[in-house]
Amino acid sequence: MKIFLDTANLESIRKYNDMGLLDGITTNPSLMSKEGRNPKDVMEEITKIIKGDVSLEVVNTDYAGMIEEGKRLRQYGENVVVKVPMTADGLKACKHLSSEGIPVNVTLIFSANQALLAAKSGAKYVSPFIGRLDDIGKDGMNLIRDIKIIFDNYKDDFKTQILVASIRHPIHVVDAAKVGAHVVTLPPTVLDKMLQHPLTDIGLDNFLSDWKKFKAGNPDI
Repeated sequence: MKIFLDTANLESIRKYNDMGLLDGITTNPSLMSKEGRNPKDVMEEITKIIKGDVSLEVVNTDYAGMIEEGKRLRQYGENVVVKVPMTADGLKACKHLSSEGIPVNVTLIFSANQALLAAKSGAKYVSPFIGRLDDIGKDGMNLIRDIKIIFDNYKDDFKTQILVASIRHPIHVVDAAKVGAHVVTLPPTVLDKMLQHPLTDIGLDNFLSDWKKFKAGNPDI
């Protein structure tokens, strides 16, 4: 399973990319606005740091605007995936951009029907938002299971990858991996939690303590 970082924060991107953990990046207008920098500079830097796919989202909502903006975003690099909303115009733009060899990520997916339509429109990725479904009392992971079954049933027709978004905690990542989702995109806070376990800290402290005692009794070593 690929791990994408859902952020526009360059410090976090460099940190986890240096660990060899990142396969790509997803961004959106909200994440860009939080950085307080010129989005053009941020997008340019991200596409230089990351070798894998970088989803850059359009802010236009009409078909013509999405096409124009999508082509402009693609100029930041060959690894740019244009992110469009799950709307009628978004699917139309997805079809057009995909036909020109520009990969598309259809975002704000909340149903298997939407994922199916996005795949038929030629999307490289569909982004189901599981955390937001959990927030309203639905089981977001059930949506991932449904989409996976549908895509597996039509492997010869759909090459679209399931990019699990709106991840709130590490269990979401484990569950997505069990289902067989292709990608998870998660905020830096969740990735940081995945690295940690209290027993790891305790074990390391014990190893170092035992070694310190051994060294004290064997000063020549």
